[in-house]
Amino acid sequence: MAETLAKKSGPPSLFFRYGPEIAGLASLLVAALGFELLVRIGVVNRFVIPPPSDVIMAFERVVVEEDILGRSGATAFEMIVAALASVLVGVPIGAALHRSLLWRRALEDWVGAMAAAPIVLAFPLFLVLFGRSPKTIIVMAFFHGLAPIILKTIEGLSGTRKVLINVGRSLNMTSSQLFWKILFPSALPVIFTGIRLSWTFVLITVVGVEYLINLGGLGQLINELAERYDLPGTYAAIFFVILVSVFFFVLLERVELWLRPAR
Repeated sequence: MAETLAKKSGPPSLFFRYGPEIAGLASLLVAALGFELLVRIGVVNRFVIPPPSDVIMAFERVVVEEDILGRSGATAFEMIVAALASVLVGVPIGAALHRSLLWRRALEDWVGAMAAAPIVLAFPLFLVLFGRSPKTIIVMAFFHGLAPIILKTIEGLSGTRKVLINVGRSLNMTSSQLFWKILFPSALPVIFTGIRLSWTFVLITVVGVEYLINLGGLGQLINELAERYDLPGTYAAIFFVILVSVFFFVLLERVELWLRPAR
């Protein structure tokens, strides 16, 4: 009966397939028009928030005069190195803490505290250790992105249903087989939640440290434009930070779909 109804209904409509994207773009357009109106009638001070039309007009100038594509590439490179390092280090640490109840109880709270620590404020120490170079930005972002992955890896592995583990043991699986065939696939959705949180922290840290130490990337550009009091250009540069974030989140979603094929 369900198959018959599906055949009669035919393929989904264009709006049904792309409804969320259309609704999101429409919301952005309405918000932009609303801010434009509020600025034009004087409700919002244009010296705090420029009219969206001025920001749009500033895109060409920022791209042509400020090497926005090269700066976006520098920020993206620093982010991807720090983010991948956080994944490669954080997931094994989380798995190790899951296996050892003693070490988990001893360190889990400290890892949670590290997630809330304002690591960006320690940039003078990292400058002394690594110099005024992209290495400083990458290392700071790596440490800031580590905690969410560790915590979510522990949570995901601990949340595996006991019945699945018992089935694996009844099949005489080794510890390695139990981990890769049952625990890890079961924990993957929660681990990816941790990776998303981690990548958010990483991008914030990369742009924030670039801004503070005035070194390369979009953060330095935002600093320079703000010092020139070029508000439309500043907001245009911030928009490119959002684009970098969207790109990496779409990439992460594709990777997750690849690792978790539809059943």
